[in-house]
Amino acid sequence: MHYTKKLIGLAAVGILAVGCGSGNSSGTTVTPAADSKPEATQETSAAPEAAPLAVAVDGPQKDVLDSSSDGQLKVLPKPDNSAPFTERVEHKLQEQVLGRVKVPGKTSAECPDGVTQKAGAVSTCNVTYEGAVIPYEVKISDSYKEGSFMTFYNAKPLKGLIVAKVVYNQLFQQYGSRSDATKLACEEFPAAQSVDFEADSGLTCQYWSKYGNQGDGGYETLRVKAGTYGPSFEQVR
Repeated sequence: MHYTKKLIGLAAVGILAVGCGSGNSSGTTVTPAADSKPEATQETSAAPEAAPLAVAVDGPQKDVLDSSSDGQLKVLPKPDNSAPFTERVEHKLQEQVLGRVKVPGKTSAECPDGVTQKAGAVSTCNVTYEGAVIPYEVKISDSYKEGSFMTFYNAKPLKGLIVAKVVYNQLFQQYGSRSDATKLACEEFPAAQSVDFEADSGLTCQYWSKYGNQGDGGYETLRVKAGTYGPSFEQVR
């Protein structure tokens, strides 16, 4: 029997506005020169409102399952206990990815140099989900002894995974019940994309807020990041 354990692996922006002015007074009257021009009246206006993004998010995504143990997230056929150790690890890694995203999808896995079954050994595997490749580090337990009936190991993803339906679902869960957030939307994402953990994925979502557009009402933009437990949003200021 084999076990997998996951290794669960802020910047502030300030804007200072400084204003200054000067003035003088005199007891004499100054007559403007003939070619002088009156001061232009300074007008201010709100910034133009951002355009709505392509994919409207008006409810939960039906393809995002409630439980990571749902049978639809199993990879079949399952190799039996007599199968090579590397093959069984590859199978388990596919199910680990499916359990994380909770969206059925096409998966494959490969450990190019195999999984070295020795105490403390570290091997590299690649899991593909809907075309996105997630590298994994597989480390055998330091307490492993050759010939042991069970082999314990840790499987650590080295990159995050952005899945479009998961992001849309998370956006609705996080902002759908807020009184100041309506018209949820995202740009059209690829089905899946591998990105660095906590880095800006380059993908954005938005919601309409009465506080947006300098208080005149408008869209607020959210950067999408890949976290250990799923996607996260960071508001663009």
